[in-house]
Amino acid sequence: MSVISVTNLKKYYRVYQKEFLKVQVRKLFLGQRMKCELAASLLHSPKVLFLDEPIIGLDVVMQKKIRDFLKDYNQKFQATIILTSHYMDDVKELCRRVIIIDKGQIFFDGRLDQIIKKYADHKTLEVIFEDPVAAKLLTKFHVADLNITESSIEDIIREIFTGRDLS
Repeated sequence: MSVISVTNLKKYYRVYQKEFLKVQVRKLFLGQRMKCELAASLLHSPKVLFLDEPIIGLDVVMQKKIRDFLKDYNQKFQATIILTSHYMDDVKELCRRVIIIDKGQIFFDGRLDQIIKKYADHKTLEVIFEDPVAAKLLTKFHVADLNITESSIEDIIREIFTGRDLS
């Protein structure tokens, strides 16, 4: 199945999960259990969907399919999806609003681009020379390539939780 859609999910549950119907939950692999739990949570087409680490235990291909499915579900049903995740790809692809909670207190509440703008206070500059040279000889050689990299959301969140003063 290349794309998971709302219609396909019910078919997916009926066809592909039949093998799991007579298996005790504790005997399912984590990824199998996560797919079954997601399918079960959508049986009544809820308007508010609470998901706690929905892609844990899934391979990268299935992670992408689940993210695409959740976007599709959100658009088709105008459902609110409340998501907890340590996977920043989930956050980047699924969330318009991000709330970061630390020790029970809201640390940040806003759009993803706002947190990047507020906390990404540095960029990485990588210079690749045509010839191997020391940095002090930069002016004597032609630069073959130049990359400017912004801090990733993973780095920003890591900095927030490792105690760096970001205020």
